[in-house]
Amino acid sequence: MGARKPCGIDPPTGTHDGGARCFPCHARRMRVASITTSSALVAIAALHVGWGCGASFPFDDRETLADSVAGARDTPGPRDCFAVAGLLACAAGLVADVLPVGAATRRAGVFGVALVLGGRGLAGVTGRTGSLVPWTPSTHFNDLDRRYYGPLCLLLATGALLSAR
Repeated sequence: MGARKPCGIDPPTGTHDGGARCFPCHARRMRVASITTSSALVAIAALHVGWGCGASFPFDDRETLADSVAGARDTPGPRDCFAVAGLLACAAGLVADVLPVGAATRRAGVFGVALVLGGRGLAGVTGRTGSLVPWTPSTHFNDLDRRYYGPLCLLLATGALLSAR
């Protein structure tokens, strides 16, 4: 077998080991992370728009929604839901690299997205989300936060970091 090039391609056979120094492979992984993460952020933003419009999806009623996603007796108002949706949409745009900003601004924005999502995720998995909001979240919310929301935020933060160029 011939010597491998820095990208991991074996010239005689054309086989490829997907090494980290291979720009096409690295770019492909970044793109997959970018698309997956931005798609999830858009979906979560859409949920917030729906909630701001009065929907209770995926729950049966607004009270269950409030307890499950905010840990409160009442759902946040439309303004709050739409604000979160807007921030999530901007985060998705940065991660997907579809906003008309320069490379340095995008990189800083993506790191900001990762920092916020990472902080939210750490607060969730450690049961400290109550320190981020002005109310005391319910036990039901804290359980969901530790089990689902916190890890999801950490996964999204990781995806955002992987998409940074």
